[in-house]
Amino acid sequence: MLAAGDAAVLSHTSAVALWEFLRPIHGPAHVTVDAAVRRKQRPGIVVHRSRTLTPQDVTRRHGIAVTTPARTIEDVRGSLEPYLFRRALRQAELGGHRVPHLSAVKRTRSDLEMFFLTFCERYGLPRPVVNHRVHGHRIDFFFAEQRVAVETDYWDYHRGSVAFEDDHARDLALRAHNVTTRRYTADQLEAASDAVAADLREALGLAS
Repeated sequence: MLAAGDAAVLSHTSAVALWEFLRPIHGPAHVTVDAAVRRKQRPGIVVHRSRTLTPQDVTRRHGIAVTTPARTIEDVRGSLEPYLFRRALRQAELGGHRVPHLSAVKRTRSDLEMFFLTFCERYGLPRPVVNHRVHGHRIDFFFAEQRVAVETDYWDYHRGSVAFEDDHARDLALRAHNVTTRRYTADQLEAASDAVAADLREALGLAS
């Protein structure tokens, strides 16, 4: 920010990282200045010139001038991978910020169930039963023949220490009945689908 000058504010993926909506993304720092301000590009800094940046779009975090959460989310819409954009939205919401496009993150449990069934079909995996009760516990997906239980989690559904302890207590109880458990997040299913499929195939005892 010192190199960019007083008229610049941290923005785009750099602002996303400063707000802790995502981990820092490797690459140059991004700043925004008013379109009338002339700044030479410097190595390691991307300067965005904007005709719409207003004082209401700027705040400070940790003493650094930065775009507001709402402006930050708007700036990175379309430039981030979809799963990263949804992750940033979720983190912004969990932080209590009012940001645009929150409707995009309001996927329901049934949405995630449909996504996982489509995932299984795409990778040639057996079709599990959904919301099945196994030894007194309701499981998201159960592969009965292989005795494999799969839980697919959003952070929204499983945040907090009590939910964390309950989830692991259930896993322990199921293992006592010779049921293998696997947990995957929505982001893993999207961003690391090949790795998840390989892990699940191993749990199911299927040839790779």
